[in-house]
Amino acid sequence: MAPIAVGDAIPDGNLAWFDENGELQQLSIHSVAAGKKVILIGVPGAFTPTCSMQHVPGFIASAEELKSKGVGEILVISVNDQFVMKAWAKTYTDNKHLKFLADGSANYTKALGLEVDLNEKGLGVRSRRYALLVDDLKVKVANIEEAGSFTVSGADVILKAL
Repeated sequence: MAPIAVGDAIPDGNLAWFDENGELQQLSIHSVAAGKKVILIGVPGAFTPTCSMQHVPGFIASAEELKSKGVGEILVISVNDQFVMKAWAKTYTDNKHLKFLADGSANYTKALGLEVDLNEKGLGVRSRRYALLVDDLKVKVANIEEAGSFTVSGADVILKAL
């Protein structure tokens, strides 16, 4: 499947997450993205170096500015289980706006056409690193990284696109 691109409608999917009360929830992407600007951030794995030290912290630091420019939701999606995503989210004590969503079986990642086979690294099927700016379910910006790169999917690049 070809990767999602500018102009495409995002697929719907239910992803697991723990809400602010610590309750496990299923979140429908369409239910939170319909009629809003949202950012979908895809990361290869929770607790991995680039994801943990650069990609996600950049969005946490820029969240207020992103919100001021009309972004309604900032969603971090990883092919990890919901318990790993909950533990990872807790490491960001200054996070007030990002939701950490689990795509445990990579179903949503595959629907986006953004899966990558990392079996040779012992990681199985994971997500490519990306940042999608979506407005009312349509992709406006699709910044998808090449393997091992972190050059186009950071918060600074998305801010410039707003």
